[in-house]
Amino acid sequence: MGVSVRFWGVRGTIPCPLATHMAFGGNTSCVEVTAGSQRIVFDAGTGIRLLGRQMMAEQVSHATLLLSHTHLDHISGFPFFTPAFQPGFEFRVVAGHLKGNRAGYPDLQSVLARQMARPLFPVPLKTMGCNLEFQEITAGDRFALDDAVTVRTAPLNHPDGATGYRVEHGGRSVAYVTDTEHIPGQTDQCILDLIADADLVIYDATYTDEEFACKIGWGHSTWREGVRLARLAGAARLALFHHEPDHDDDIMDTIERDARSLWPACFAAREGMTVTL
Repeated sequence: MGVSVRFWGVRGTIPCPLATHMAFGGNTSCVEVTAGSQRIVFDAGTGIRLLGRQMMAEQVSHATLLLSHTHLDHISGFPFFTPAFQPGFEFRVVAGHLKGNRAGYPDLQSVLARQMARPLFPVPLKTMGCNLEFQEITAGDRFALDDAVTVRTAPLNHPDGATGYRVEHGGRSVAYVTDTEHIPGQTDQCILDLIADADLVIYDATYTDEEFACKIGWGHSTWREGVRLARLAGAARLALFHHEPDHDDDIMDTIERDARSLWPACFAAREGMTVTL
């Protein structure tokens, strides 16, 4: 069996429900991967609300959420994921940036509970009626979801830390690499190893080169760096992801055209798009 990837949220930083952003989408990061019997979700941005509705319609019984990190744009949809409130639904939440963090951050469950605590949110985490499991790993770990699906991870260069993931099943692989900031003139070997020969790489292409020069330290990368890494790693395809809120459809069209002129195997991810590997 192959691996199917569907984009439910492709925007970074903040939702952009604007008429000028409709072609590419305004919801923040959320990507669904179907691999064998596993339903895997990368990040819980606002796009996860619509994914939850779809899972309810399909009567999906279990899912694994792999969080790149817990900045707000990547978890703000978590309280609106309807299946998590259903008794019997099996829901595992994984993160790799908090375990052993020297900054003394709380554990994963506490982080997600805080954003659902008053006065920030009226419905607490404890009302989620599913079978909810929190798993903290160390970025760089490898683990299995079942006998047929494995997950590899790598640390990313982002404020407060972040984790990249690679899901492998049936000889196919998809790598999810956001949020990360590259260092010009250097190659991040951790990322290169993670995306080597991947069928699809989803990469943080927040900025153009010109924008990046003014945003050093913000924790994001560029479409040119994504193309460079994907080609160097021998990846088959590249999805530009985590679009800057100020990049409307016209700007995104230009970015995609420029990127494809450099490497035809890349495209800008669009909300609602499905890719089958």
